[in-house]
Parts: sequence; C-alpha cells; structure tokens
Amino acid sequence: MLLGRTANGLYWMNRYIERVENMARLVDAGLRLALTRTASAGDEWGSVLASAGAQWAFNQSGRELNAANVCDFLLRDTANPSSVLSAIETARSNARMVRTALTRETWESINEAWMALKRMLAKPVDERDLPQVLDAIKRETALIRGAFQGTMLRNEIFDFSRIGTYVERADNTARILDVKYYVLLPSVSWVGSSLDNYQWESILRSVSAHRSYRWVYDAEYKPTNIADFLILNRRMPRSLAFCYDNISKSLTYLADTYGARHPCHDTVANTVQRLKKGAIKDVFEAGLHEFLTDFISDNNRLGDEVAAAYRFY
Repeated sequence: MLLGRTANGLYWMNRYIERVENMARLVDAGLRLALTRTASAGDEWGSVLASAGAQWAFNQSGRELNAANVCDFLLRDTANPSSVLSAIETARSNARMVRTALTRETWESINEAWMALKRMLAKPVDERDLPQVLDAIKRETALIRGAFQGTMLRNEIFDFSRIGTYVERADNTARILDVKYYVLLPSVSWVGSSLDNYQWESILRSVSAHRSYRWVYDAEYKPTNIADFLILNRRMPRSLAFCYDNISKSLTYLADTYGARHPCHDTVANTVQRLKKGAIKDVFEAGLHEFLTDFISDNNRLGDEVAAAYRFY
C-alpha cells in the first residue's frame, strides 16, 4: 500500500501544477476582458482576483488595483501561495518528496519547468511581453502533463495524481463561471449584448474551449450553451462533468486496489449523478450562482475526504 505521505505529495504536486496553468489562463482572460473597456480596469482585474480566490490577499498587500499589479501578484508574488512562482515551487517540492514514485521523464519535466519559470519571472513582466510569457507557462505545464501521461504506470500513483489534477481543475472552472456571471457583467441590461458575448468568448478562450465550442454548438455565444459546455459536457476536458468522471474512475480503481470504500466515494458518486441527470435549464432556473457555490463547497469537501480516507499526513 502506498504511504499516505507519498499519496499526499502526489495529490498536491498535481494540484499545484494545474494551478500554475490556471493562473496563466486567468491572467489571459483578464487581458482579453480588459480590451472591452466598458468598466473601469479595476473592476475587470478585481473580477480576475475574485476568480483566483486571491482578492483578500491582494487587498492586504496594499497595492493599487491595476493590470500591472494584479498580473505581478498572480504571476510573481511569492507572498501569494497561488501565484505561478509559488505554485511551481510547491509542486517541485512535492515532486522531490515523491521522487522515487515518478519516472525520470516526469521529474525532469517538472524540474525544467521550475527552472524556466524562475528565469522567466525573475523580474516584472513587461505588458508587451505578457501574452508570450503566458503561452510559455501553459506550454511548460503541457510538457509536464505529456511526460506524465506518456510514461507513468497506471497504478495508485497515477490515480492519486489524477485526482489532484481534476479536483483543482473543477474548482477553477467553477470559479471562472461564477465570477463571469455575477461580477463581470456591468448590469443586467448587458445580458445578450455584443459586450456580453465578447466576454463569454473570452472565458472560452481562457480555458482553450473556443474552437471546440463552435464544433459542438455551431452557433453564436449564448450563456446557457457556454454554461452547458463548461458544466455538463462530458467530452470537454475542462468541464465539471469531465473532471468528475475522471475523479470517479480513479477513486474506483483505488477502492479496488485497497478493497475499501470511503465517504469520498459516495460524495463523488452523488456529484457525478447530479451532473449526469441535470439539464442546464434547471441549473439556471435554480440559480447558476447557487449551483456553483454548492459545487465549489462539495469539491473542497471531497478533497478533505480523500485526504482523510488515505491518511495524507
């Protein structure tokens, strides 16, 4: 049986690798949304901080709310535990702790990403260089994922890693959707306007779902379709349904490997059923914000239950 400490290291290593990419995607979304110039820049960047769950920490830093400061806080500030620099440092520390559980290719890709990002973010990023830097961050995490997927044995090491990835990804997608719907729109009168559509398109681009959305819906941007795509579409790799299908598979493998089920298995099964049976119309009628708030809370609880079940200490 895998030691709880090793399982913990694998789980958090992958959560923080996913977080590195998510931060780059959020900053990318902020840059695109800032182009609409319909509200003050502070509102737009404030919504990005809210989506990252970093608004309180940024306010405590005493910095002025503007593009340069928010980008620096989310990318470089080591006082922010979720910044790209902090997250890749934590991911590498966890990877070093579980070094013997990783293939050489996986370890080297993490180590090389750490060195590349430290070099790239050694000083504040010029606004003109930001798109190029964000692409490079996403490319480094893609290389880690490729090495991991291509070389790791599909055993419990793989399963704990995947659970970490998809718990983090589901949290991020839910937060982006929630902030978009309740913070980014200047007022209800904008719903359905070209501004609203541009902002939704920006969100799709930030999760690399713009082209695939067009393949599925072949239509204009509609909030219901986009929410359906990012919540219920089982083939969209950043949707809540896709994430939970994969968490469920990995937890099922762990139950078979260890011969025991835990509360986390029931939690994930309930969420999978809710996402499978739900219709986006029902979600909107009950309240998208309420649905997403409940989902984020349940997702956090799932993480705690996995830690308790497999003794992450």
